[in-house]
Amino acid sequence: MKVAVVGATGLVGSTMLKILAERDFPVTELIPVASEKSVGAIVSYKGKEYAVVSADTAISMKPAVALFSAGGALSLELAPKFAAIGCRVIDNSSAWRMKENIKLVVPEVNGHVLTADDYIIANPNCSTIQMVMVLNPIHKKYGIKRVVVSTYQSVSGTGQKAVKELLAQRGGSKEHTIYPHQIDLNVIPHIDVFQENGYTKEEIKMMQETCKIMGDSNIRLTATTVRVPVIGGHSESVNIELEHDFHESDIKELLSNQSGVVVIDNPSMNGYPMPIDAEGKDEVFVGRIRRDHSQPNTLNCWIVSDNLRKGAATNAVQIAKLLRNNGWI
Repeated sequence: MKVAVVGATGLVGSTMLKILAERDFPVTELIPVASEKSVGAIVSYKGKEYAVVSADTAISMKPAVALFSAGGALSLELAPKFAAIGCRVIDNSSAWRMKENIKLVVPEVNGHVLTADDYIIANPNCSTIQMVMVLNPIHKKYGIKRVVVSTYQSVSGTGQKAVKELLAQRGGSKEHTIYPHQIDLNVIPHIDVFQENGYTKEEIKMMQETCKIMGDSNIRLTATTVRVPVIGGHSESVNIELEHDFHESDIKELLSNQSGVVVIDNPSMNGYPMPIDAEGKDEVFVGRIRRDHSQPNTLNCWIVSDNLRKGAATNAVQIAKLLRNNGWI
């Protein structure tokens, strides 16, 4: 089982290596891939050192599966080349997510859509992944009409340079090159590029990806995505309008029984999910579950997850495991 990790020196790529090791994925030969300037650099995996190679070298080594975290432009260029040699590509960028013939997969939600013919598979946006993990069981039982979500996204979602910039600002620096404004002691309601309709690409991703993953184009969703001065872990305030009425206790039980979801909802003891507690964990945490009294059949909740793990690397490795279990790699 030759496994390539494209973008192995980045935050998500290095987390992919960690998850592959933690989950004991059957890697017989690791092929770390990065940009030309990183070729020859050393990465560690299960106590062994591996030299980073170029994409062309990796393709010549014929991996069975490649986990991509190298940005959209490179994914569009390289994913078809890997797929052409029979390699299954699981891509973490936005490049392939909304293409009609490409599956967009969260294994606990829609892993069943994968087939033997899928050679390029898209990993959803980190904020979308954690949200649909909670929305899907609710939608199956009650039917979701509309979702209003505001996100509180950590700087690690932007990458290593953003983390360094936040820490530098906490040390007194006033420089900012990663974000349009200082992020420390601040909140920036701007993730990705603004579009003509006033929404950012990040917000549009959440709107479009949710319907595709859950297989229901009738779900109406609006999003506001916000960057906050937190190093790791994304949080979301979500308002969900349902087709049918519910009891809060039933919602909590439903989510408690959902694989990969943990309910932390004990406000009298200050019990609710926080990114500092989710960091380094693979589960999606949900709490502050309560009825919205401003309109019928509507509830509020608060969702938190580690954006580098379930929001990216863990989900990709879970997809690879599904392919393995089906005998396709």
